[in-house]
Amino acid sequence: MSIWSWRVERLDIKLLEDLTTYAYQVQQQVLAEILTRNIHTEYLRSFLNGHSDKKTFKEKVPVVDYEDVKPYIERIANGEPSEIISAQPITELLTSSGTSGGQPKMMPSTAEDLDRKTFFYNLLVPVMNKYVEGLDQGKGMYLLFIKPEILTPSGLMARPVLTSYYKSNYFINRPFNRFNVYTSPDETILCPDSKQSMYCQLLCGLVQRDEVLRAGAVFASAFLRAIKFLEDYWIELCSNIRAGHISDWITDPSCRKAVSLILCKPCSDLADLIEYECGSKSWEGIIKKLWPKTKYIEVIVTGSMAQYIPTLEFYSGGLPLVSTMYASSECYLGINLKPLSKPSDVSYTLLPNMAYFEFLLENKKARMEIVDLVDVKPGHYYELVVTTFTGLYRYRVGDILMVTGFHNNAPQFRFVHRRNVVLSIDTDKTNEEDLLNAVTQAKCRLLEPLGFLLTEYTSYADTSSIPGHYVLYWELKMKGNNDLPELDHSVMERCCSIVEDSLDSVYRRCRKKDNSIGPLEIRVVKQGTFDALMDFCVFQGSSVNQYKTPRCIKSDEAIEILNARVMGRFFSKTVPFWEPFRMLA
Repeated sequence: MSIWSWRVERLDIKLLEDLTTYAYQVQQQVLAEILTRNIHTEYLRSFLNGHSDKKTFKEKVPVVDYEDVKPYIERIANGEPSEIISAQPITELLTSSGTSGGQPKMMPSTAEDLDRKTFFYNLLVPVMNKYVEGLDQGKGMYLLFIKPEILTPSGLMARPVLTSYYKSNYFINRPFNRFNVYTSPDETILCPDSKQSMYCQLLCGLVQRDEVLRAGAVFASAFLRAIKFLEDYWIELCSNIRAGHISDWITDPSCRKAVSLILCKPCSDLADLIEYECGSKSWEGIIKKLWPKTKYIEVIVTGSMAQYIPTLEFYSGGLPLVSTMYASSECYLGINLKPLSKPSDVSYTLLPNMAYFEFLLENKKARMEIVDLVDVKPGHYYELVVTTFTGLYRYRVGDILMVTGFHNNAPQFRFVHRRNVVLSIDTDKTNEEDLLNAVTQAKCRLLEPLGFLLTEYTSYADTSSIPGHYVLYWELKMKGNNDLPELDHSVMERCCSIVEDSLDSVYRRCRKKDNSIGPLEIRVVKQGTFDALMDFCVFQGSSVNQYKTPRCIKSDEAIEILNARVMGRFFSKTVPFWEPFRMLA
C-alpha cells in the first residue's frame, strides 16, 4: 500500500489520528520504501551492497553531517547524475537560511517532494479549524517573500525552500480553498524586489482590512520588520489609498497591475482611519486597531524567535501568537496540534510519513546512542537525524529537541536550539538557548519595568584583547516613543551583570576563578542597525523570507556594520557568583 495514495483523499483530523496512532508501522513503511527505491544509488550501494533491510541499514550506513554529504551534492550541482544519491531525478537544490554554520547548505529535492509539502500545508487547515471558527469567512494577511534563484552548473536551480514552493505550480495554480485566501496577490509575493513586495503586500492588507481574520509571516522577526516598514511608510500608504493610485516608484508591472485591481478607487475614509491610528503617540496594539477582525498572528516564535514575543505582544493587542509548523530545508517535519497554546508551551508532533526519523541522545558519553521515533523518552534531549525520500540518509539536521510527551504513539518535541551555535572564549560553551535565557533575565528584571523594548540582539566572542570577552549588541526602543532617551550607565552595567550571573557554571568559573574571560560588554546600537545587518546577510546569499538574525556573529564585515552604529558601550562591574560543584550524597 502506497504511503500517499490512501492519505491524500481525506486531509482531516482523523488522518492525523491514524498517522500518530500507527506511527511505528508508518515509519517502517517509510524506511522500506526509501531503501527499496534507492538501494542501487552510488551512496547506498557503497554501504549496503544490495541489502535493503533495516538491520543492515542501521549497522552499515553512518550517521553523517553536511560536510560528509557535501561532495555528493556538489557533484550533482556540477552536472553528474542524480543516481549518485537518489533514484528519482533531483529537480532542484534547496538552500538553508544562511545562519546554519555560516554558509548556505544545499539540500536535494525532487518533484515528488512538492507533493509532500502540499500534503503538509493542507493538514494545517483542519488543525486550525478545530480551535478557531469562521476562518473561511475572511482572508489571511500573510507577508511572504521570495529570493532569486542561483543557477548551478548542472542547470538545476538552488533556492530557499519557501521560494521553491511559492514559485511552484502547487502554489501558483493551487485550487481555491476558502480557508487559505490571502490579501496579497501572488504577483506581490513573487516580486523579486523585497521593498516593492513589502509595500504592495501591506497596501493590499490595509485596503482589505475588514476581511483580515489572521495575520502573519514565516518568522516573528519578519513580521516585526513589516511593522517597522509600516512605521516608515504609513503616510505614503495612506496617500495611495486616498488617491486610489499606487506610488510611481513601484515599477514591477505585475505588482502594479495586481494591486491596481484591489486599489481600484479612492477611499478617503479608510485613509483617514489609518492616519488616525498610525499617527497616535503609541503603537501598542496597532495590529488589532488596523485589522480589528484578526483572530491570531501566525509566526514562528519558538527557538531563537522567542526573544521577539514581548515586542509582538506589545503590537498585537493581546492576539494569540500561533506557531503552526516545524520544517527545515531537509524536509518538513511536524505540526503544532495545540496551536493556541502559549509560545513557551509549543510542542510539535512529528508526522511519521514525512521522513524516517532517528534521534541522537544528547549526553556526555563518548559513544553515540541513537533511537527510533517511537522510542524517545519524555524529558530527554535529542538531536534530530533524518532519512528522506530525496537522497539524505541518516543526516544530522542540527536541531536539538526535547521530548515533551506523546500524541497517541507519536512523540511531541519542543525545539530547543541549533547544535553548535555557541559563544566560546576558553572552556566555556554558551549555546543559543542559554544566551536567550540570560538576555531575557536582564530584559525582564531591568529594561521592561523602565519601558524599554529590546527589539533585536546578537553577540560575538571578542578575542582581540586578553582575556577575551562576550560582546552583546542590543537595539532598544521605548514603548510608545521612537526616540531613545539617554541610557543610565548604572542600569546598563547591571544588565551586563545579570546576563553574566545567568550564564552557566563554566562561564562563571572562567570569569571568577580562572580569569580567562573578561567582563561582559553590551553595545547599544542605533535603531535600524539590524535592518542593515539583514541587508548585508541577504546580499551574501541569505533568503529574505527565511532570514533569522544570527545570535552569534563571526563575520568581520558584519561586526563592522554593528560597530559603526554603536551609541553606547557598557561593561559588567561585578564578578559573577561561582562556587565549585558539589556532588550530592
